[in-house]
Amino acid sequence: MTPSLLKRTGSRAARHCFAALAALALATTSAHAADGSTINSGDTAWLLTSTALVLFMMIPGLALFYAGLVRAKNILSILMQCFALTAVLSLVWLAVGYSLAFSDGGSIVGGFSKVFLSGVTPTSVRSDCPTIPELLHFAYQMMFFLITPGLFIGAFAERMKFQAILIFSVVWSLVVYVPCCYGVWHKAGAFFGLTGVIDLAGGIVVHITAAVAALVACIMVGPRRGFPHAQMMPHNLALTVTGAGMLWVGWFGFNAGSQLAANGSAAMTLVVTHISASSAAVVWMLIEWLRNGRPSVLGIATGSIAGLAAITPASGKVGPVGALCIGAISSIMCWLACAKLKQRFKYDDSLDVFGVHGVGGFVGTILVAVFGTTSFAGGLGDFHIGSQLVTQLIASLYTILLSGIASYIILKVIDVTLGLRVSPEDENQGLDLAEHGEAAYND
Repeated sequence: MTPSLLKRTGSRAARHCFAALAALALATTSAHAADGSTINSGDTAWLLTSTALVLFMMIPGLALFYAGLVRAKNILSILMQCFALTAVLSLVWLAVGYSLAFSDGGSIVGGFSKVFLSGVTPTSVRSDCPTIPELLHFAYQMMFFLITPGLFIGAFAERMKFQAILIFSVVWSLVVYVPCCYGVWHKAGAFFGLTGVIDLAGGIVVHITAAVAALVACIMVGPRRGFPHAQMMPHNLALTVTGAGMLWVGWFGFNAGSQLAANGSAAMTLVVTHISASSAAVVWMLIEWLRNGRPSVLGIATGSIAGLAAITPASGKVGPVGALCIGAISSIMCWLACAKLKQRFKYDDSLDVFGVHGVGGFVGTILVAVFGTTSFAGGLGDFHIGSQLVTQLIASLYTILLSGIASYIILKVIDVTLGLRVSPEDENQGLDLAEHGEAAYND
């Protein structure tokens, strides 16, 4: 066959292929219209992908990010905690979490009409996102439910009992996460009597709640033996950077997926997410470069996470310029929290959960009122800066109080019953062997 004949034949085959695909798409659309279904295959495909991306953030992303930061004798304990929380909290979400967070009920939490997915079928849809199956909404929101406690384990890494972590995470998720999720997302911003709270993907619901719990827990458990005088260097930064990269990729599903549709809004959300992370990473790198004479791998990775945490609540309202500003400001504020605030008050937040996720989430939650308004370049929000600032601030303070008080009570009960902290001997030996009887590295 001559090249010209091959080219014509290939072109003809391609045209037939595209025509067949177009006909199939049209037939699918017609079938949906005929049976009255509102489910859209494009939106469904995007949310299926986003669900996988958010799970990818927890295992292996967050697990590797944290595992590289601890000492070698505790790497398996961190991996085990992330893996176990993924499994345990998924079952809690199925049993009661989803129903309390996303069914109609009282002013604080939902009811029990959807326990164990009662009444939810493959064709069920929700009125607030009718283009995807409700089963997919359940699965997508489940990933947020399990990754939120995954964040705070970094604050008390290397010293808290495994059973205490599991109990605290389950009870805290139902007492703190569920009411915040219910008010901000199910009630569309009607949060503890407020209206119009902006939090697309979890600056309030995920980052502030988890970070406050992290701060309370690390103080109650107490510092690691030898802190702050002994050197406790990360044992494998290659794992940390690998985990940070996975988190960055997964965050596209975390933020852009929260639009619950495959459309222009999701595209803008993805773009501003990336811009904020890039801006924060560069600013953190420059801070270290100017102060220390050289940039660090840990610094640029940490900066990117700060920018991602900060853009999370604002990503549905800001444009690229706003994302650039939020990323830069969050990087400076998070660096100050990690390098100065922790040193000043001498609390042992092992992996800087509060300094990165708490400060970053708070900065983004507040700054969406500034950079998200239409009066700022690229802003998409139709609101007044002053009134929205007040709303965002009050919502943040409510969240801080709820998570702080609830965390203290839950941890106090666990401490007087089971105990929070491992023995000094177990801590010196490392939690890999003491808690799980295994070692990551065999001599």
